[in-house]
Amino acid sequence: MHFASPWGACVKVACVGGGPAGLYFSILMKRQDPSHDITVYERNPAGSTYGWGVTYWSALLDRLRAGDPESARAIREHSVSWHQGVAHVGDFTTVQPGDQGFGIGRRQMLALLADRAAALGVRLAFEQEVTEPPEADLVVAADGVHSALREQHAGHFGTEIASGRNVYAWLGTTRVFTSFTFAFVATDHGWIWCYGYPFSATRSTCVIECSPTTWRGLGLDRADEAEGLNLLEKLFAAPLDGHPLIGREQSDGPAQWLTFRTVTNRAWHRGDLVLLGDAAHTTHYSIGAGTTLALEDAISLAGALRGAPDVPSALARYERERRAALVPVQSAARYSARWYEDLPRYMTLPPAQMFALLGQRHSPLLPHLPPRLYYRLDRAAGRLEAVRRFKRWAGPRVARTLHARSRTR
Repeated sequence: MHFASPWGACVKVACVGGGPAGLYFSILMKRQDPSHDITVYERNPAGSTYGWGVTYWSALLDRLRAGDPESARAIREHSVSWHQGVAHVGDFTTVQPGDQGFGIGRRQMLALLADRAAALGVRLAFEQEVTEPPEADLVVAADGVHSALREQHAGHFGTEIASGRNVYAWLGTTRVFTSFTFAFVATDHGWIWCYGYPFSATRSTCVIECSPTTWRGLGLDRADEAEGLNLLEKLFAAPLDGHPLIGREQSDGPAQWLTFRTVTNRAWHRGDLVLLGDAAHTTHYSIGAGTTLALEDAISLAGALRGAPDVPSALARYERERRAALVPVQSAARYSARWYEDLPRYMTLPPAQMFALLGQRHSPLLPHLPPRLYYRLDRAAGRLEAVRRFKRWAGPRVARTLHARSRTR
């Protein structure tokens, strides 16, 4: 599993950014060849990170096991899971079964990956602000949305950043949700909603979102953190079941209201510099794929480098693979963000129908049809598909039964 290269067995790699993508890439490269000289530079102190929990699905676990069974095992052991979605709309609650999802604390995931990387011989340089590419055979810019290394060559990479309309706050809570939970609350200033999911035995993530009009109307634009959290706890008292909301820990600064920034780049590599994770692309948080896509970037880049004749050809292959893989995900993310930005057009539906269209929010057709018509068409298509599945299942069995009867006559 050695990374055969024309410049020798020992390759010097500098990975700027100690998030999931950078750490996991360093793990994979060390597993390919322990002689690689790999340093991960992280501007923050060890154990310091933003956010609460991250989500992923079982397909990612399978890929992580293939890349490094030990870190995959540790991540699974420290994760919690759920099997259904719950939506609260006013006093109405609807439950829908779904695929098994997993949550893990971002801090916990980074600690597990950092420990594994260090055990394999990766150097971890914390509190290192890197703004110039280090001397290395390969420099990996995994330094996030505001990548300093990418911005040095902004003209080459062709970076574009588009801001969404809605505002959101990334919070924690001691309410441990047992399902992926949505809650929509009507106020005098418009709708405000949350997404909640567990990431440990004692904590959940709770993302609050609303339009700027609602945000200002509620006074959240003027409230300090304590005042804002107090108001939000009252609005979401039912789904929180009396539990408090928590802003960022003091070392990370207060919680902030943000607008989501979608990052795209015309190019992902330049010479021996390559973009990874959020430095290369972002997808709206409402599809819960950010961490998964970053880790898949790391897997693809390490795979492209394995046995590559040279760095440029490996980086070109990585970019082709990931661009192709991201096309459907980025489309789903755009339409998902748009669904929430257009939320009022769906809230006149009965709650069960609204939740059904929430599950269909990735559809490019949905924004262009009246919601009630789309719902009826979707139900009809679902019934037709159920009939087709039944025919595919029953057809061979009926044929075998008739054949057996004809032989006994």
